[in-house]
Amino acid sequence: MAAKPLVVIVGPTASGKTSLAISIAKRFDGEVIAADSRTIYKYMDVGTAKPTATEMDGVPHWGIDLVEPGEYFSAADFKDYALKKIDEIRERGHLPIMVGGSGLYVDAVIFDYQFGAKASPENRKQLLEMSNEELVDYCNKHNISLPENPQNKRYLVRAIEQNGINQKRRLTPIENTIIVGIATSTEALKQRIEKRANLMFDSGMIDEAKALGERFGWHSEAMTGNIYRLVEEYINGSLTTEELRNKFILSDWHLAKRQLTWLRRNKFIEWLPLDEAEQFIVDRLASV
Repeated sequence: MAAKPLVVIVGPTASGKTSLAISIAKRFDGEVIAADSRTIYKYMDVGTAKPTATEMDGVPHWGIDLVEPGEYFSAADFKDYALKKIDEIRERGHLPIMVGGSGLYVDAVIFDYQFGAKASPENRKQLLEMSNEELVDYCNKHNISLPENPQNKRYLVRAIEQNGINQKRRLTPIENTIIVGIATSTEALKQRIEKRANLMFDSGMIDEAKALGERFGWHSEAMTGNIYRLVEEYINGSLTTEELRNKFILSDWHLAKRQLTWLRRNKFIEWLPLDEAEQFIVDRLASV
């Protein structure tokens, strides 16, 4: 019996990827692998918009809660993990569905990035001691493409450590893969981001961030992304609640634009509106 295809669903934050993946999984006995560099962290639930047990609706999810906040986890680590899970899911006779907006994670799998030896701990220590501005300057001087979030030191260090990796990859996606991107109008995406941000605030996001900051330190690698760094400013009195909310919405909008910039480089993605994307995947799966 032929192996089931790998379904890959990509798109910017808040575009509806997860709900689509779960819908497809319910229809075709699938399991979801999250390709998200934020949801890999344990305890960081509300602030990373992890799907809740209710939202998962009984569909197995992988790639979530893999490491402690601050623990290093690279795109190479994700590739190894994802390929293992894809094999396991297929062995169970189920459909593997990889979904996410972290372009490097997705590309590492579908274009079979060839990673070199693990980075030197000594070199990484030196890089982590540099400021973000120094790291950006280093990237510019050495012609290293900036990561999707250049405000995140962990992303900058990873970009430097993996310099040249894009030359060690397939030119076409791995076989037996269906790749779909969620196309959303600018206005609709902004509304989705704002709606999700309000839901996160109502779901205890500030309290979660405070607890994480106290437990792991505000300057832990995992805490430098999106809402958590903004909550530190709020706690220090630099932002009002409304300013925090507005800055978070703007931050997620900028993240969405960076994600789209990365993903649009991939000419093999079939970009479709959410409802059309589901029908496209259903039709493709029905034909295999």
